[in-house]
Amino acid sequence: ETIRELTAKLGRCESQSVLELPGEGKGRKGFSKNTMGDLSRPAAAETLSQLGQTLQSLKTRLENLEQFSRMNSSSQTNSLKDILQNKIDDLEKQVLSRVNSLEEGKLSPRNESEERGKIESTLTSLHQRISDLEKGQKDNRPPDRFQLTFPLRTNYMYAKVKKSLPEMYAFSICMWIKSSASPGMGTPFSYAVPGQANELVLIEWGNTPMEILINDKVAKLPFAINDGKWHHICVTWTTRDGVWEAYQDGTQTG
Repeated sequence: ETIRELTAKLGRCESQSVLELPGEGKGRKGFSKNTMGDLSRPAAAETLSQLGQTLQSLKTRLENLEQFSRMNSSSQTNSLKDILQNKIDDLEKQVLSRVNSLEEGKLSPRNESEERGKIESTLTSLHQRISDLEKGQKDNRPPDRFQLTFPLRTNYMYAKVKKSLPEMYAFSICMWIKSSASPGMGTPFSYAVPGQANELVLIEWGNTPMEILINDKVAKLPFAINDGKWHHICVTWTTRDGVWEAYQDGTQTG
């Protein structure tokens, strides 16, 4: 409904702009044809028209994501959808406000530039967010659930967390991981303490299975993840006899 209202108002703005061109309103004689100046009414109307079309495109893509979330029920996906819908609604109000101001000739050059910058910045952010969600949907990856993402496989990208922890008698390590079909993933997780570099390590080298090292003691983990797809893995461990359990994609494997 808002898009239709925008379209109608834009049409009126454009028709007014065309009517004003032949006589060139008062006070504009000092500007030559190709000098930098304020956004003219035709240009402003065209910009707003493009913003309206962009909003409509984003709404269509969001509807496609809604269909996907209905087919793959997820409370987090639904929550993200609601946030994006609210952002689009806010943008529609901003664009509608600009159209009304354009009709009434209330926008000063400075306000016009500031408003356009704000809306375009928000549109860019919204477009990127929806693109990320669409990419996550295609990758069969839970969208927006990562605190940390490594986009490339390298030997130099890592995150370092410095935080004091109390003495632990049990722990769980869970992560989403995607490995290529080639063998040898490297070290997806490592926790060191003073005097012991291998206090807790997940590691996979060559064709050997993934291993967990705890204080230099090794256990082989029954994971099969070298297929180029995303997998959710969890490892739990307790000091009671050093018992560990491994889970892959929600299923206990060892």
